[in-house]
Amino acid sequence: MKKILFVIGSLRTKSFNRQVANVAKEMIGSSAEVQELDYSDLPLLNQDIEQPEPEVVARIRKAIAEADGLWIFTPEYNMSYPGHLKNLLDWMSRPVKFMDYGTPTCINGKRVAISGAGGKAATADCRKKLTELLTFMKAEVLPEQVGIAVPAEAWSTDVLVLTDEQKAELKALADKLIVG
Repeated sequence: MKKILFVIGSLRTKSFNRQVANVAKEMIGSSAEVQELDYSDLPLLNQDIEQPEPEVVARIRKAIAEADGLWIFTPEYNMSYPGHLKNLLDWMSRPVKFMDYGTPTCINGKRVAISGAGGKAATADCRKKLTELLTFMKAEVLPEQVGIAVPAEAWSTDVLVLTDEQKAELKALADKLIVG
């Protein structure tokens, strides 16, 4: 059974992207094993602490290496991705073997799906920049993406209700990530 690792780009408990991830997890059902990556305790990338490898970095690298694919659900912060998500990706771009830049990283060649829920632009700038970053990191980014413009009422209730069209887009992306 394939393993899909969800990466939520918002640390907020009631985040819209976490809600979208929960819907996606339901859609995947028993088609794949889904786990959510907890990286809330990841320190800022700093070469002074890179070696010996922090336990949290080893745990995250292992989770990514063991996954058949990643699905990133992220908001857009100032026309880009959140800083803590960038920090995670920066750690994952570092060589697994210290200073050995000739070997692949844990994210090299990994299939990655991207979705985002946010303002009127439906995280378009964030998804574009994230695609550029992940491509640079040699991940296999799926060209299909799901952007969701959060309706005005959801901002006051913290409840995101997806349309049938949005659910169909998520289902298609889930199938693409799992089946290939």
